[in-house]
Amino acid sequence: MLKYRIIPVTPYQQNCTLLWCDETMKSAIVDPGGDLHRIRQAVKETGTVLEKIILTHGHLDHVGGTAELAKDLDLPIEGPHPDDMFWIDQLPQQAQMMQFPPVEAFQPTRFLYQDDCVSVGNVTLGVRHCPGHTPGHVVLFDNEKKLALVGDVLFQGSIGRTDFPRGDFDTLVKSITEQLWPLGDDMQFIPGHGPMSNFGHERATNPFVADKNFG
Repeated sequence: MLKYRIIPVTPYQQNCTLLWCDETMKSAIVDPGGDLHRIRQAVKETGTVLEKIILTHGHLDHVGGTAELAKDLDLPIEGPHPDDMFWIDQLPQQAQMMQFPPVEAFQPTRFLYQDDCVSVGNVTLGVRHCPGHTPGHVVLFDNEKKLALVGDVLFQGSIGRTDFPRGDFDTLVKSITEQLWPLGDDMQFIPGHGPMSNFGHERATNPFVADKNFG
């Protein structure tokens, strides 16, 4: 079964997440935005063997530690969707502009697309392509655990920003209502920032995407 630990990283308190299979103790790190010492410590404390990096999208606070971690531990990088490659290519400039430590661009080992699968040990995660916040944003989910990792698509009581290059509000709302809601009201989610919630709660209360907004 899938286990997880949330590791807030960077000044933006981004919810980097360590996922692992409790049968094999193989793990994956999702969105290692920085503070790699904290990530390494979590891997050590859980006694897991890190086998890959998974990325939801290309923003600096989600991927800033990827190149260094992948190089140090010889890890493959899975995700995001190729439409976010322009963000990854700009990482060195973004880091300088936002006063982050220097960051290298990188090439993902594998891009992720709608309905792909990602393995973590014996656990298989599904993939949904959910553009709007960024054009190449993907969401990961485990139907057995009823857990989704939604990056910056959806938050408790809010949704992702759409004022970045190639962001679009209507596209983001469509991604949430057509790609996430069908996964079920009981699907818990880890957002890119802030506390966890579930899709049913957001359908009832989220001012941007509640069912009542759509008649």
